Amino acid sequence: MDFGLKGKRALVLGASRGLGAASAILLAQEGADVIAASRSGAVPKGLPEALEDKVNPVSLDLTDEASVKAIIARLDKDPVDILVNNCGGPAAGPAKGQSIASWQAAFNAMATPMFAITDKALEAMTEKGWGRVVTIGSSGIVSPIPNLALSNGIRGAIAGWSKTLASEVACAGITVNMVLPGRIATDRLAELDAGKAKKSGQDVEAVMAASRATIPAGRYGKPEEFGAVVTFLCSEQASYVTGSMLRVDGGMINGI
Repeated sequence: MDFGLKGKRALVLGASRGLGAASAILLAQEGADVIAASRSGAVPKGLPEALEDKVNPVSLDLTDEASVKAIIARLDKDPVDILVNNCGGPAAGPAKGQSIASWQAAFNAMATPMFAITDKALEAMTEKGWGRVVTIGSSGIVSPIPNLALSNGIRGAIAGWSKTLASEVACAGITVNMVLPGRIATDRLAELDAGKAKKSGQDVEAVMAASRATIPAGRYGKPEEFGAVVTFLCSEQASYVTGSMLRVDGGMINGI
């Protein structure tokens, strides 16, 4: 199936590794020209040599106001048809007792930069009458993750923004969706499993086996499986899918 992405330009945030890298690579495979933004400015991990001319790595630190302003200014010169929003999460902790400063810092590091970048990207999309905005979320939006109150709260706010925005721009030929990952086999998940094993004194394989047992599919997802869903949502064929949250989780996420 031809997704109709040849000649389209995409900006992918957090694209040096993990889910962002997988999304950038799959978009490039479908013919899109990809600006791969990340704090390191590195080429997406695993990028095939044959796709190197389709991907342009750039530096972007979402926690740095000057860096965010620079990517927004770039969008004036190099407008995009597709935006994939992706950001890291704040520190772990409970909901009770979080300071106002902690909530403000988390919101300003995760939500505010994405909102501003999206607003700029929408200008060119609206002029063309075609655009795709896909935001990578978290299972915590549907089923809050214990001791990740800041992430659960801010990502929940991002979900509300995404749904509201979808209704506002649908008539302009722009779709706005979210994709919620379950346990995908990224470097980050490997780090978390290793940390849990060290803390509990268990073998890493035992920790992974216990984790897989909570997933109806019985395994971790592959990054390319996640990237394929993101890429589909950016396709011509997904033009009537908007305001949605798609789970890529092997059936793990609880809740309707």
